[in-house]
Amino acid sequence: MKVIDHIKRAAGKTLFTIEILPPLKGENIRSLFDHMDPLMEFKPPFIDVTYHREEYVYKKKDGGLLEKRSTRKRPGTVGICAAIQNHYKVDTVPHIICGGFSKEETENALIDLHFLGIDNVLVLQGDAIKNEGRFVPEPDGHKYASDLLQQVVNMNKGIYLDDELLHTASTDFCMGVAGYPEKHFAAPNLKMDLKYLKLKVELGADYIVTQMFFDNQKYFDFVSRCREIGITVPIIPGIKPVTTKSQISILPTTFHIDIPESLADEVEKCKDNLEVKQVGIEWAIQQCRELIQAGVPTLHFYSMGKSDPIYKIAKELF
Repeated sequence: MKVIDHIKRAAGKTLFTIEILPPLKGENIRSLFDHMDPLMEFKPPFIDVTYHREEYVYKKKDGGLLEKRSTRKRPGTVGICAAIQNHYKVDTVPHIICGGFSKEETENALIDLHFLGIDNVLVLQGDAIKNEGRFVPEPDGHKYASDLLQQVVNMNKGIYLDDELLHTASTDFCMGVAGYPEKHFAAPNLKMDLKYLKLKVELGADYIVTQMFFDNQKYFDFVSRCREIGITVPIIPGIKPVTTKSQISILPTTFHIDIPESLADEVEKCKDNLEVKQVGIEWAIQQCRELIQAGVPTLHFYSMGKSDPIYKIAKELF
């Protein structure tokens, strides 16, 4: 079932959903199921599975020469989505990204998803390679998420890259895109960021999932500004509890977000990460209660491979 249909079926009730990371290369999928099993108590109607593009490492060879090698640390998003749907009978939302894919590779991935009966995709630009300062698309790849979205839209119309194909089957993907309550770091300002978000909705995006935030007012203001410019699709808030002291400095740098002073102050008072985790859980519970009262379609938790804090939060809410 499509994400948008799950939201409609809920008839105003806030759902519980999660985003998970594929296991590291070499790990068994059982490690993923062990992480997910406790959270299935709260009956998530759909589960997002991230995609991590390949990275490069340089290995020193005899004579001092460096050899560039490709590595994929978290492969298997398509296979994991199929495994989750088979194991839990729950819909999945694979992330598809511009980075690391040519247009033909994207088309082949979408064909595989369609054959597997996966009805949803979250369309993203993806991150730059770690040792590159800015995002660089693959040769014959997409530079922007809107271009990637257009390819999915075309396949939903039966339009493939090879325009000589006859009797092509149309896909029927429900398409999500990302939104940034505190602005995408590459956008010059929030107004311009919202302009391109609206473009993606006009192209056919069915819903928006936000970057994590720790101040609900930023989400409420973001939704208000979206509605003012004519964006009417559901806007799903992304939630992540703070679990370690180091995240107070790492999260703003990595995700280009602000940590409220009061939250940072409480974390700084903690003697260890066990205390930090409890502060993060309590903060997220209060966040989520206010969001539920506001009628958000689903609370979408970024699990980052850690189910325990999310379990404790959900136990208080659902």
